[in-house]
Amino acid sequence: MNEVMASMDRREFDDLFNEVRNWDRWGPDDERGCLNHLTADAVASAAALVREGRTISLAHDLDVRAGPDNHKPALHHMTQLCDVDEGEPRVNTDFVGVDYHGKSVTHLDALCHLGFHGRLYRGIDQAGCVTSRGSSFGAVLTTAAGIVGRCVLLDVPRERGADWLEPGTAVGPDELEQVASAHGVRVGRGDVVLVRTGHRRRREALGAWDPTNLSAGLFPTSLRWLHERDVAVLGSDGDNDARPSPVAGISSPVHALALAAMGLLLVDNMNLEDVASVCDELGRWEFLLVLAPLRIPGGTGSPVNPIAVF
Repeated sequence: MNEVMASMDRREFDDLFNEVRNWDRWGPDDERGCLNHLTADAVASAAALVREGRTISLAHDLDVRAGPDNHKPALHHMTQLCDVDEGEPRVNTDFVGVDYHGKSVTHLDALCHLGFHGRLYRGIDQAGCVTSRGSSFGAVLTTAAGIVGRCVLLDVPRERGADWLEPGTAVGPDELEQVASAHGVRVGRGDVVLVRTGHRRRREALGAWDPTNLSAGLFPTSLRWLHERDVAVLGSDGDNDARPSPVAGISSPVHALALAAMGLLLVDNMNLEDVASVCDELGRWEFLLVLAPLRIPGGTGSPVNPIAVF
């Protein structure tokens, strides 16, 4: 059953939060959350998925132009040109600056990015560890060695026979299971799961819009489905949440369930069009994913350029 523009009351949401909560699962010092599912054996097994030697970027270009879905455009300017006479060789240099949490930049959310009722993952007091200098808990440095593993792409519009999901569509667990079955894949422990909604294709066809309050994504109960399968990372071509929010008073229920309850890292604003085309061409919806966040001490996440390897 597809859950479109459905709703969930606060009691149901709170019950779901407690159901999928992993706060005591990996001990009192855990800062990796669901990345604990991505073991060395899982990484080694995922390497066997490389057969054709094809690589695909799953990121957008940094966008320096303000727009409806880019309220905080990236900064890029040249700091030196080769006409400066410093002898030979002469160099060109530039500067890049980006406020990456938003609707434009492909980025990873670290566990310290979001608190729910003042608590981060594992019940850590948000006010006690996140300051103007960054976070002392759950920062992006927990992924300093990178995220490498089996990735499964669930292309929801393809199985609906559509180019994209209309903004406001919420995808439920039954449909995720149906799509996985149609793709011939089983989602399991340590997997990175990417859900395509066709966001980028719709933008290219109809133009940009502000997805802050209107976007396709997951219905909250889909997080139970991911929790039951011990998924390591979740990503999408939107920001993973369906908007308007199906839970009154909670703007980003999927973010709250993933980051604060489960310890499940999120990748937002991916470009899944090229990889979806390759999956369709090859007839397989699993591949090796390589994701290398920047090493930002105390960082709440990082811009990323995920690479699919077939």
